[in-house]
Amino acid sequence: MGDNFKMVAKTMFGFEGLLAKELRQLGAMDVREGIRNVSFVGDNGFMYKASLALRTAVRILKPIKKFRVNSEDELYKQLQLIKWERYFNENGTFAIDAVVNSDNFTHSHYTALKSKDAIVDYFRDKYGKRPNIDIKHPDVQLNIHIQKQFCTVSLDSSGDSLHKRGYRSATNIAPINEVLAAGLVLHSGYDGTQHFIDPMCGSGTILIEAAMIANNIPANINRREFGFEKWNDFDADLFDKIRESLLKKTRESYRKIIGYDKAPSAVRKAIDNVKNAHLDEFIDIKHENFFNTEKDLEGKTIVLFNPPYGERLEIDVPIFYREIGNTLKHGYPNTDAWLITSDFQQGLKNVGLRTSKKIQVYNGKLDCRFVKYEMYEGSKKAKKQAK
Repeated sequence: MGDNFKMVAKTMFGFEGLLAKELRQLGAMDVREGIRNVSFVGDNGFMYKASLALRTAVRILKPIKKFRVNSEDELYKQLQLIKWERYFNENGTFAIDAVVNSDNFTHSHYTALKSKDAIVDYFRDKYGKRPNIDIKHPDVQLNIHIQKQFCTVSLDSSGDSLHKRGYRSATNIAPINEVLAAGLVLHSGYDGTQHFIDPMCGSGTILIEAAMIANNIPANINRREFGFEKWNDFDADLFDKIRESLLKKTRESYRKIIGYDKAPSAVRKAIDNVKNAHLDEFIDIKHENFFNTEKDLEGKTIVLFNPPYGERLEIDVPIFYREIGNTLKHGYPNTDAWLITSDFQQGLKNVGLRTSKKIQVYNGKLDCRFVKYEMYEGSKKAKKQAK
């Protein structure tokens, strides 16, 4: 246990259970769900593994100090007690992200500035020189989290958010976040043993995340860099071994993964992104209007999509969602159809199908529902009678 330490993986609301399950499957210890986060225990090697493999994590933080704090002066003094040269030096660069939920600390930006002053003054007083701030590409990214009277100081092992997988070079209007896409696919129960269709695929993100799940490909295998690669204790040989070990566990899925979009520009972007992810042999993108299609696949199929909410594109929302329901009802038997939307009144109410499941999630700041419609082979009544 000497080399093990506590970490915190941040995620999106509604994905905490998915992330906890992922961590347990990877071998994490002491997994505990919070709100938009899951804490766990592991060593440096597990941190590398989790960073490469987790689909629903946004960041992985390594706490280095926790203390009680009631004022800005206390925060400054406590931060000066940390031996910062363990993590970077006076010639290095750093950046600070602050999150506050406290009566005594109400402005995250000011908290970050006060924290920066403490660290800069520490180096100047001790070494006669101060490190520089680099917001875009720092040597060390720090996280200051103040919850009521407690402050947790963490190293951000991720650098850029883990939703930046590295495969997406082209996007459409308001593209879906990769972590959100992966979480929706996991919530749907898709595991590669079913066919999968995204009938409004946009730039292809949902399809790519589904294909990586189906083939057990690590979510962040295409990323160029993680924050921990600049840390003093980074073990490049160990990282390479873990990466290779994860790649050996990939498998080949033989079920169909298909995307439709009626916009030629979206189809081109989706094809490019699929190629960037090296998944073109598993994903078929077609220039089709979903409302003119029918399912032509034998066997269980999951249909999952992110239709316009009216927030992004100007559409007649009631008619559009009514057409979704009609197309699913008449053309997609033996499917589990899932969609995400923030339009509950004009959108969901006009689909005209009974939902069998509703999950609250957020797309950015939009409060959304991820809903499931079970489309039977024949009528539901006939299915029950056959049992």
